[in-house]
Amino acid sequence: MPDEPEAGGLLALMLLHDARRATRVDDAGVLVPLEQQERTRWDSGEIAEGVDLLDRALRRGRPGPYQVQAAIAACHATATEAAATDWAEIAALYGRLVRLLPSPVVELNRAVAVAMADGPSAGLALVEALEASGTLAGYHLLPATRADLLRRMGRTGEAAGAYREALGLAATDAERRYLTRRLAETTDRP
Repeated sequence: MPDEPEAGGLLALMLLHDARRATRVDDAGVLVPLEQQERTRWDSGEIAEGVDLLDRALRRGRPGPYQVQAAIAACHATATEAAATDWAEIAALYGRLVRLLPSPVVELNRAVAVAMADGPSAGLALVEALEASGTLAGYHLLPATRADLLRRMGRTGEAAGAYREALGLAATDAERRYLTRRLAETTDRP
């Protein structure tokens, strides 16, 4: 399907995500947040191929959810350092993705991007609206995101409670190790 833009967008998305595979977990099996990943270890060939495929797909003028997700991944993959990430563009892309693919998980990702672009309190307002809706009840990344935003705002007591909630919901050892480490940063005991 070389002429189908969404197929190209999906392949671009897969390449852009795979390019960071080696840096997502450290030697101890703990998740490494995107901003702390060693970008020099990312696969630059896969990034270049992914960006090229995305550009070709977008030139067809029929953007769909995979192309938008690939554009988000490309923003991350092409930033030379975490501080150079264009979070306003990523937030705008998530806004578009929400319209193409309405989902509470996409809304949560948008909240993170808004927090990075406009500050943690702006993102927290969106997270709290998601919490109130109940659509992500039991999803560990909702309290984990809330915890991270609260931590960034210096509200460590509330952050610790949210990290504990996320820890109770986390499904993998890598997630639990990461959340335990974050919890320890907010309190003397996990």
